[in-house]
Amino acid sequence: MIVAIAAFAPLITLIGALTTGLLGKKLKEPWAGIIASSAVGLAFVLACLAFIGLTQTDSVRVPLWSYLQAGGFNLSLGFVLDRLSVLMMLIITGVGLLIHVYSLGYMHGDVNFSRYFAYLNLFVTAMLILVLADSYLLTFVGWEGVGVCSYLLIGFWYGERVNANAARKAFIVNRVGDVGFLLAMFTCVLAFGTLNIAEVGEAAQGLESGSTILTVIGLFFLLAAAGKSAQLPLQVWLPDAMAGPTPVSALIHAATMVTAGVYLVARSGALFAQTPQASAAVAWVGAFTAIIAAATAFTQTDIKKILAYSTVSQLGYMFVGVGVGAYWAGMFHVFTHAFFKALLFLAAGSVIHAMHEEQDVRNMGGLAKHLPITHITALVAVLAISGVPFLAGFFSKDAILASAFNSQLVAGYGSHLLYLVLLGGAVMTAFYMFRWYYLVFQGKERFGIEIRQKLHESPRVMTLPLVILAVMSVLAGYFGLPEFMFTNRFELWLAPVTETTASFAHPPLLVEWILMSLSVMASFGGLGYAYWVYALKAGEPAERWAQTLGQFTKFADEAFGFDQLYARLLTRPAERLAAASSTSDKVVVDGGIRSSLTSVGVLSRVFSVFQSGFVRAYALAILSGVALLIVVVLVAGGGQ
Repeated sequence: MIVAIAAFAPLITLIGALTTGLLGKKLKEPWAGIIASSAVGLAFVLACLAFIGLTQTDSVRVPLWSYLQAGGFNLSLGFVLDRLSVLMMLIITGVGLLIHVYSLGYMHGDVNFSRYFAYLNLFVTAMLILVLADSYLLTFVGWEGVGVCSYLLIGFWYGERVNANAARKAFIVNRVGDVGFLLAMFTCVLAFGTLNIAEVGEAAQGLESGSTILTVIGLFFLLAAAGKSAQLPLQVWLPDAMAGPTPVSALIHAATMVTAGVYLVARSGALFAQTPQASAAVAWVGAFTAIIAAATAFTQTDIKKILAYSTVSQLGYMFVGVGVGAYWAGMFHVFTHAFFKALLFLAAGSVIHAMHEEQDVRNMGGLAKHLPITHITALVAVLAISGVPFLAGFFSKDAILASAFNSQLVAGYGSHLLYLVLLGGAVMTAFYMFRWYYLVFQGKERFGIEIRQKLHESPRVMTLPLVILAVMSVLAGYFGLPEFMFTNRFELWLAPVTETTASFAHPPLLVEWILMSLSVMASFGGLGYAYWVYALKAGEPAERWAQTLGQFTKFADEAFGFDQLYARLLTRPAERLAAASSTSDKVVVDGGIRSSLTSVGVLSRVFSVFQSGFVRAYALAILSGVALLIVVVLVAGGGQ
């Protein structure tokens, strides 16, 4: 019973959204935020109660309503509260609550304060529906919900065209992925006669491993996941999503939308475990995305866009984790990443707040002494994402590396090469994250005296969430300590959901130690090299490389030309077609209408002569008509 109560969490956050949205400006500024934050806080309490309740049982299903029944086909909808969905609930509501509280300070004074919090609550509602759904149909409802909310929040300041364009881009690119989700559902109905996730997984286990139908469904789900989680080739929307308020970036990148794709693959683990081809495709898409996004992050100068490409890269690691069959490892990185990535974005927001909306890292530097709390907490997050030992990111990233190296599911698809690619990505991550940290907080100040005089630490309502997230960026990793050293609580927790689909094995003890040592070397190697380049050499080697590499640097700065490619193949032809249609509309439709109106006008003027309103004129017309009729009759009679 205590677990089932948590099914009310989406309803509570929806009520919060409706309350703040409908009352709108009738609420004084802080109250809209307080109501919205309280709703998410209550949802978090329910998630904690469900977590406690699941220590006594594996799962609880809460039926909602029978949507459609036809013969043996049943589309009944319900929520399932198991250890995977409740884990996601804790992330969504826990990190979401901190972002809501932070927003109270960040959005202070905004004329659309209430609308902002209504959208934020609605976003949390849609994501909760997505993770709690027991069928792909209801999952798709939440899936579309987060897509709509991301559109509303990315384009929140729609008065500026660039923000509106970014929102449209995110919405349109995600619709491409949605086609994959729809096709996957249609194929599931064709193959299994159901959209219930558990039933699909059970039926998939009864089919031959690697069967064509399973591979097709897996690839369709991969397309859907790539859209939401910004993986190749649909990664182009996420960097532009920085157009929204910074707390929105934190919510999208850390706790909600972008994790949906990883969750979809993990939730469909029973299906993916039966199709090595689709699983290998998931893993390799993630690996290529991780490297390309990391290389792009090297060249960026916007404080938020560097973090955006970092998110794309880290999502690639998660895809590798679930792709190689280590579903717990992929979800473990979702868990740890939620804390240090939310912390990085909120720290960036604190810097932007202090710098009066300045976002170019080339105009920062030396902020550590001006923003001490922001600086320390950001440093913790940088070290965590870089994989420094004893911090959260080290444990989750190491788990993915080890799983990729020893995967049974994709052993025939280059699992060792996958490991090497990710190891190189770990070096790159440490390098560009130290670059971000140093350019923002260390070195000489690169801003004017006017900004220096106004610099101040953010208010407590913003720094308190930073501190809590920093603590969790340290502690979260200890829930999933390596199995060969301690009991892995995280893997054990998810075992009832993932143990039947697990397609990996822990390598021998000596190999584990070697892999962990290489992971540590990658982290410190990247950090050390970045320290030499930026702290000791003042960035001079980086400038020299940029000049030496020339066109490649420009190519990387342009995110390897994906936007330009899509513009050439899709956007410009669509614009030309729209222009041609507009011309045709003006000539054919508008021209035809104008001609018709002209003809009607001429006729109306003619007939208006006879409709003068004078009785004498009408009598004369009648007399003339009668006379004309008599003449015609007489003429006709005389002719006979």
